[in-house]
Amino acid sequence: MNKQFKRYLQFTLIGLDVFMLNVAYFIPRLVFDQSITTKYFSAYLAFWLFLNSFWVILSFILGSYTEKVILHFESFTKRTVQIYIVWIVLLFFYLFFSREYQVSRFFILANIITFGVGLLFNRFLYVGIKHFIKKKDSLFNNVIIIGYNETAKKLADYFAEDSINTRMLGFVEDQKNVYELSPYPILSEMNDVMKVARELNVQEIYCTITPEQNESIYILMRQAENEVIRFKVVPNLSFFFSKPVIIDYIKDLPILSLRSEPLEDVGNRVKKRALDVTVSLFVCIFFLSWMVPLLGLLILLESRGPVFFSQLRTGKNNKMFKCYKFRSMTVNKDSDTLQATKNDRRVTRIGRIIRKTSLDEFPQFFNVLKGEMSLVGPRPHMVKHTSDYSKIVDQYMIRQFLKPGITGWAQVNGFRGEISNPKQIELRVKHDLWYLENWNVWLDLRIMFLTVYNVFSGEKNAY
Repeated sequence: MNKQFKRYLQFTLIGLDVFMLNVAYFIPRLVFDQSITTKYFSAYLAFWLFLNSFWVILSFILGSYTEKVILHFESFTKRTVQIYIVWIVLLFFYLFFSREYQVSRFFILANIITFGVGLLFNRFLYVGIKHFIKKKDSLFNNVIIIGYNETAKKLADYFAEDSINTRMLGFVEDQKNVYELSPYPILSEMNDVMKVARELNVQEIYCTITPEQNESIYILMRQAENEVIRFKVVPNLSFFFSKPVIIDYIKDLPILSLRSEPLEDVGNRVKKRALDVTVSLFVCIFFLSWMVPLLGLLILLESRGPVFFSQLRTGKNNKMFKCYKFRSMTVNKDSDTLQATKNDRRVTRIGRIIRKTSLDEFPQFFNVLKGEMSLVGPRPHMVKHTSDYSKIVDQYMIRQFLKPGITGWAQVNGFRGEISNPKQIELRVKHDLWYLENWNVWLDLRIMFLTVYNVFSGEKNAY
């Protein structure tokens, strides 16, 4: 609801921050104008492009302007501080690796400080915008809910938590059906719905009582439209489903699905495959071309056996495929049944290094090119583990709707490495299912970025 309004708010907040970033650049530029000669123009232009592009990219990858974040001041401010710190770190990396000495260090420091102050100003301005919206009646919808039941209470809570321009006024219910104190007033009984709606200038009525339960709802629908009030029915499907369902239509027939799956759409699968092939080709040409002979030699010098380790794992639609890795252990008979553990004696010295840095996973880019895996998705498990986990974790096999990935949403959230108790695999499955239901290209890019970040920052479960 009001998605377009929230989108306008998102673009406004993005625009304010980018505007402040450029103010933070041009004010110091004017101050330092005497010391900036024309021969350094290209260096300052490159620096300006870096400031803007990396702020926008980081904001989208780390989700600074998502609806869930911007609706809560504390979450929005916290996420902004996190991105601001990462932005400064990347700025220093840029200056170090580009060996940029032509841009004044005082100018850079002035940019960082001025932008920080500007972001703080923007967050106070954001509070003002929300306060303005709350006072502006034309931007608000007054809402009442017919029925006082679990669905009605849940709907009222959603309005309180996630709606920026909806004012919940109260419930309409016959007194005989009210058995507890209500967080909102019981405005009237069912017979006086339209009278109350007119008196309170209501724009929307949400009805949690279906017409099948009370035929007078049909009459209320027509009366509401005659009064130019939108009437919406909220069916309670909890008797049939214990979680939200997705409603789609084949012509006039409603189709209920247990979950949203963006990758069911062929267009989305084409986008994901294009990203997979592009990145994998780049890695194979510019990294694996020299990594294979170098690491291969080091692996062979330390222990006998093949350079690559291949293992049957379960993939999309539960089909098995050979997953490739650089061999990090001595050849052993337990490799297909026993996971690597901390201080595992089977792991070689070079194996510890490549496992810690995730270099052992690089041959899986060949699996991606073959179409057996994706860059991002649920991690593929050994055939035995798939059989074991599916018996103890509810909904485990749903993750097999997707191609397995080199990295995944569970992994960047700290769930990687050895599984020592059922709770760990339950949390991994929960994150895998969230990814399945919320996929988009930006999410894949965000996970890839966080994977690289985690490799450089070090992961305690990588052994």
